[in-house]
Formats: sequence, C-alpha cells, structure tokens
Amino acid sequence: MTDTLFDRVHEAAAAVRARAGDFAPQVGLILGSGLGGYAAGFERAAELPFAEVPHFPASHVVGHKGRLVLGTRAGARCIAMQGRVHLYEGHSAATAAFPARTLIALGAKVLIVTNAAGGLNPAWAPGTLMLIRDHIDMLRDHALRGPNDDRLGPRFPDMTRAYAPELRALVKEAAAGASVALEEGVYVAMPGPTYETPAEVQMLQRLGADATGMSTIPEVVVARHMGARVIGVSCITNQAAGITGAALSHDEVTETANKTRAKFEALLDAVLAALVARGELA
Repeated sequence: MTDTLFDRVHEAAAAVRARAGDFAPQVGLILGSGLGGYAAGFERAAELPFAEVPHFPASHVVGHKGRLVLGTRAGARCIAMQGRVHLYEGHSAATAAFPARTLIALGAKVLIVTNAAGGLNPAWAPGTLMLIRDHIDMLRDHALRGPNDDRLGPRFPDMTRAYAPELRALVKEAAAGASVALEEGVYVAMPGPTYETPAEVQMLQRLGADATGMSTIPEVVVARHMGARVIGVSCITNQAAGITGAALSHDEVTETANKTRAKFEALLDAVLAALVARGELA
C-alpha cells in the first residue's frame, strides 16, 4: 500500500498507461460542467472511468461524467477529464486536484482548465467565454496544505504567472483567428454548494473578480507546483445573484454550457492547433 502523495500519483499514472499503451499526452484538459462533450471528438480515443484509476475520487455532479478520455485533436495528443470533483462534495482541495497531478505525471506540459462560471461583470451576457488572467482563492482549503514532497514541487510555489502570459497571448490570437469572441478577466473560487448571495457578489465585484465558480483553483495550484503551464477558460453561464434579480439553478448552468458548445470547441481547436504549430508542446 503506497503512503506518499508522490507514490499515489505515479500509481494512478501507471494504471492509465497500462490502458493507453504508448500514447503519451502533451496536453491535459479539465472539462467543466456541460463542457465534457469536447472529448467525444478525439481521434483514436480510449476511455477510462475515474473508478478504474487508483486513488481517483468519484464525481457525483450532473454534467460531470467522471471519465478520462485519451486521443488526438487538432494535432495535439490529449488526455481529458470529463468532469471533476469539488470541495462541496466533501473532498479536500488536495483530493480535488489529484487527477490534475496525474495528467501532468503522464506527460502533459500544458493544462487547459475550463469551468462554467457565474458572471460578475454585468456587461457580459450568458454564453460569454472568458480567458482567465488571474484568480482569487476563497475556498478555505488549499491543495498544498500539509507536508510537501519535493519530488513533486517546491514548498512555496510562485503564482505570479499562474496563467502563463505567453499562452494567454496565444489563446487571444487563436480566438481572433477563429472569429471566436473572447473576454479576459479574474476568476474567484467560492466553496459552494450554495450560489453566492447578492451581498457576496457585490463584495467579489469590489475585489476585482469578473467570474465566480466552485472549482479550478486547486488544479491550477498543483499544476504550477509540478511545473506545468496553465490556460484557463470560463464559460459564463449566468449572471450572478442580484445582478438580474432572477433565481439561479444548475439546470441553467448546464443548458447555457451546452448552447455555447460550438463556440467553446472552436476556441479549443484553435488553441490546440496553435500550441502544436508554435512548438509549445515539444
């Protein structure tokens, strides 16, 4: 029985390799609520339920299939998570981020993290895609809390470039080339599972956040801890509480994410092709 995080990560990676053979992923994708369909377009795909990967937590949220998919898309070798787990399901931040560590251990040098998010910027309508420039962590737990294993990364990782500036520039150019409208802003993670109150939304707006969700940051933290570069994209599925006065629901989140699917997939295809063309995955 393994008893260190390093061993657990590499045991999980070995189980995926046993199923994937000599397929070596270059890009890891974490596909949030309603966005998991992107992996259905992978060429030469192999699938693996989270339940068959040692130490992987199980996802129980609608819109999160809880499956790894390996294959090629837009010329890039990819491994995608169709869904993720969240702290509000009872997991620690470290547990929620464990699958992201496995993607990186398998060879992914770039991690593309996506989510469905509530809009804090009143100028952005539902269906807007937002490139994450930076984030604010309000989750009340941290993915690196506890003893550090130097084999995975340093005790105190720098987060100045949490979302790689050179890759953000690449994404903006790729979006323009594909005629996909793209905003850029700051994402804030709240613990959930309740949506924010109108007073909390006002607080988050004053802090400078443009979108709010309940995920993503633990995965970004461990990616930076392990030396991978990160691209983050939020799909604004609704305007946050108090902006319109309407009640919020998870059905609205998944419905808007599904409606935005074509635009979202066009953006990711353009980004993957640009990463390959510019040698960012070599």
